[in-house]
Amino acid sequence: MESLTISGLTRGMTTLVLGGTGKTGRRVIDRLTALGRPVRVGSRSAVPSFDWTDRDGWADALHGVDAVYITYYPDLAFPGAVGDIESFTELAVKSGVTRLVLLSGRGEPAAEACERIIQRSGIEWTVVRCGWFMQNFSEGYLRESVLDGVIALPARDVAEPFVDVDDIADVAVAALTQDGHAGKVYELTGPRLLTFADVAAELSRALGRPVSYVPLTGAEFTAAAVEQGVPEGQVALLNTLFTEVLDGRNAYVMEGVREALGRPARDFTQFATEWAKTLPSP
Repeated sequence: MESLTISGLTRGMTTLVLGGTGKTGRRVIDRLTALGRPVRVGSRSAVPSFDWTDRDGWADALHGVDAVYITYYPDLAFPGAVGDIESFTELAVKSGVTRLVLLSGRGEPAAEACERIIQRSGIEWTVVRCGWFMQNFSEGYLRESVLDGVIALPARDVAEPFVDVDDIADVAVAALTQDGHAGKVYELTGPRLLTFADVAAELSRALGRPVSYVPLTGAEFTAAAVEQGVPEGQVALLNTLFTEVLDGRNAYVMEGVREALGRPARDFTQFATEWAKTLPSP
């Protein structure tokens, strides 16, 4: 089918969304589908399937694809990520992909190395660089902890400009479907800094139930996570992210959402209030 450009949107081009069942990926898929754009889900359960550990299957997932939203599991800071991103990018270019959008992490040297690979690809690229997701508290492994009333993490009193995943998805879709975003690095944050104690207070007000923040040492966090069945490799990565990346280096607000979309980023209060509406009364 021929591509048609209507109001800056390119229709008829297939987009591969890696991590299509994840927090950002499924939102990106929903938005692309609403725009009428053909989408291929990149996940182990999809057909064709996509798995970062199975390079033999990458070519099938890329066949006939024009644009790719790249998310890496479990994180770009994980050992092996740089090599995987490099090999995938080379194959994507050879397969005829013309646009790449990479979900990256703020303050992570390995993530920045992956960004440079995308930037040297020779095709259109956009980097969407983010920190802590607000939805880590409502959809991730912290959800049950929040609902139980305790957020126990080795985060000390460091402040973070938590970013809403819906903002990330909006920016990613704009970069995938519109002109004017190629060659841009969008650093996405929320509009203000919050400590984890601040987050607990925000969630308490929104949920109508007490939520407290308990600072842990790295060793305490590791022991608790292992006891809960979290794989040791993932525990080590999380501990590294908490102790090294969450050290204050990202304690500043950026205007990436406004730069990409022309509107302000969503605030944590709005996120917490909307999440609370979806929950049964305590």
